[in-house]
Parts: sequence; C-alpha cells; structure tokens
Amino acid sequence: QVQLVESGGGLVRAGGSLTLSCVASGFIFAYNNMGWYRQAPGKQRELVAGITNTGSTNYPVALKGRFTISRDNAKNTVYLQMNSLKPEDTAVYYCNRMPPSNNWGQGSQVTVSS
Repeated sequence: QVQLVESGGGLVRAGGSLTLSCVASGFIFAYNNMGWYRQAPGKQRELVAGITNTGSTNYPVALKGRFTISRDNAKNTVYLQMNSLKPEDTAVYYCNRMPPSNNWGQGSQVTVSS
C-alpha cells in the first residue's frame, strides 16, 4: 500500500534552515508529480512546493526563493530545503502526490521561534 514517511522537522529559530525528507513507497515514484504541503493550526492544508516527474518545480509566489524542492528517484525520496524560516512557517509538513491522493503520512512538525 502507499506509504509516505516524512522526517527532518524540528524547532528552529527565525532565520534558520531545515531540510525535510519524504520516502515514498507503494507506487511508481518516478512517474509521479510530488508536492510538499503544510497545515498550520486552524488553517487549511496548502501546497508549498511541487516537482513534476521530469523535475520541473513550482512554488507559491510568497514562498519562492526560500523553499526548494528536489527529488531522488533512485531513493524514492523528495526533499524540501527551507531557508530564512519565519514563525509563520510553523506547521506540520506533509508530502504527497500532486495533486494529492487520500494517502497522507504522519507529517513532520516544523516550529519556528521568533
């Protein structure tokens, strides 16, 4: 079955950096577009970065330049490099296909202190 396992979150001060990883299984990873999503308390889940199966990337305008998504098809892994983190980036971060399927992992908590 589909499994998505996120890791790499933690507590970081504003201005700091984190890199999240997500290992996927249960589907042909290399054929799929992938995305990183986040959900802050009381808010809807939102897409923060996407990467196609051919490696093209896209970001919301507000996040472009701070977040970088990448993938390693040999490792069935998608990454999210986050720089210049802000307190408003605090959320649980998830990976999923893009557009997302109903299979979500446990997510990775990112907390940015001011």
